[in-house]
Amino acid sequence: MDARLLDILVCPVCKGPLEYDKKAQEMICKGDRLAFPIRDGIPIMWADEARTLQDPLQDKVD
Repeated sequence: MDARLLDILVCPVCKGPLEYDKKAQEMICKGDRLAFPIRDGIPIMWADEARTLQDPLQDKVD
């Protein structure tokens, strides 16, 4: 992923910063808990293509 592209991309929902997850090939918005896929090196920045990230505290069983 081009570093210049990473510097200018923002979340299309909240306009907040994104983090690049190289292993999962996704752009992550922590604020909205969304992961945008990267396909063939191109970030797909449509909200309806994003997957919702699970809250790790929700998965915790006491």
